Amino acid sequence: MEARAIQRTVRQSARKMRLVIDQIRGRAVPEAYAILRFSKKRAAKQIHKVLKSAVANAEQQALRQNAAFDADQLRVRYAVVNEGSTLKRFTAAAMGRATPILKRTSHVEIHVAADGGAAPRAEPPAAKRTPRARGAAPAKGKGAKTKTATARPKAKKPREGK
Repeated sequence: MEARAIQRTVRQSARKMRLVIDQIRGRAVPEAYAILRFSKKRAAKQIHKVLKSAVANAEQQALRQNAAFDADQLRVRYAVVNEGSTLKRFTAAAMGRATPILKRTSHVEIHVAADGGAAPRAEPPAAKRTPRARGAAPAKGKGAKTKTATARPKAKKPREGK
């Protein structure tokens, strides 16, 4: 069971909000609540609201499906902050000019899912990778490229005047 919540046009830049969202991605919901609760960042309050909404959506989905629900078993599976529309304003500057002010917004999206204890993905076997990918030395012998020192182009001789 997976549920999501999206909050659009949050009046804070996406770059600042990503600092907080990176801390909770992949964590259990109670742990994410604790991180957000004690964070000093202003973005933590908005992200907390979205996470709370996602958990409530999961609870409602479980009620509709008549399934057992435990909020402590949920994990933050997907958490992302994207840039929203930018509000463009102007302020007065020296010598009668105007300077633009960009008031950035962002969209927060969080997906929570029940912790299914899925096995982590295994890496592809090392035999399928190329020798260079493993850091091996390049092959020597016929057809192998060798490094040569790059020669500087010769300086042009000055032209003799007539």
